[in-house]
Amino acid sequence: MDSAELEKRFRSHNVPLGDIDTMEWLRVKAQFFAEDILDRTPESREQSLALTKLEEAVFWAIAGLARNGSKPRPCVSGNSNA
Repeated sequence: MDSAELEKRFRSHNVPLGDIDTMEWLRVKAQFFAEDILDRTPESREQSLALTKLEEAVFWAIAGLARNGSKPRPCVSGNSNA
């Protein structure tokens, strides 16, 4: 790992304006999944770990957006919902 990579990892990053919707989408989807975990599993260490790992996954996904930007979304022709 070189110094440029270290700088990229440890400096402050803002999510680009164009990626705010993606960030919010990730958070909403994760919250729905977290609610399902709470509804369908017993309160336990395992449940707590599942929620923690989900929180970590969202954290890293958003960090990826901030550091690298989002992937281009494919354009689907003929789809009125796009």
